[in-house]
Amino acid sequence: MSETSASGPQRVTTPNEGRRAAEWDDSAVIEAPLRLHETTAPPEWMDYNDHMSESCFLLAFGDSADVFFRYLGIDEAYRAGGHSLYTSQTHLHHRQEVALGEPLVMTLQLLDHDHRRLHLYHEMRHGRTGDLIAMAEQLLVHVDMEAGRSSDLPEELYARVSAIRQAHSALPQPDVVGHPIAIRHST
Repeated sequence: MSETSASGPQRVTTPNEGRRAAEWDDSAVIEAPLRLHETTAPPEWMDYNDHMSESCFLLAFGDSADVFFRYLGIDEAYRAGGHSLYTSQTHLHHRQEVALGEPLVMTLQLLDHDHRRLHLYHEMRHGRTGDLIAMAEQLLVHVDMEAGRSSDLPEELYARVSAIRQAHSALPQPDVVGHPIAIRHST
C-alpha cells in the first residue's frame, strides 16, 4: 500500500504500520512455521495480464516480514531508537498465478540466525485450496541506522529469535533454499 496526499503517493506502507508490537510471552507456544499474515489480492496488485504483478509478490512477502518484526518486538518505537532489520538478499520462486480477490495465507520459517543476521523462508498459499503459490527466501541484517552498519541484536531480541529457531528446528529445510539461479541443460 502507499500513503497518498494531495500531491500523490509519498511512500510504501505496510498494513500494520503504526501498530505496536505485542508483548512477548516466554511461555507461549511458537508455531512451526509461523502463520502471522493473511491478505487478499487487491486491484492495485493486478497487472496487464489480470494477474498479480511480480513486484507485488515481494510486497506481500515484505508485509509478512513486517508482521514477523512486530512479533519479535521491532516496531516504529524500536526503529525510532535507531535500529532496524534490513533485507540484504531475497530470492522469489513463483509457482502459480494470483487473480483479483484471491485469499493469500503467508507462513514464515526461521532457517538460521546469528547475532546480526536472520535467514527466513516464506510460503504464500491459496487461502481456500492450500495450494502453494510462491516462496521467498530472505537474509536480513540487524542495523544501527545512525552508524550505518550492522550491529548485534539486543539480548532480549536475540533470545526471542533463538526461541523461534528452536521451535522451527524440527521443520525440514525446503528444497528451494540456497539454490542459485541457473539454466540447467540436459546432455
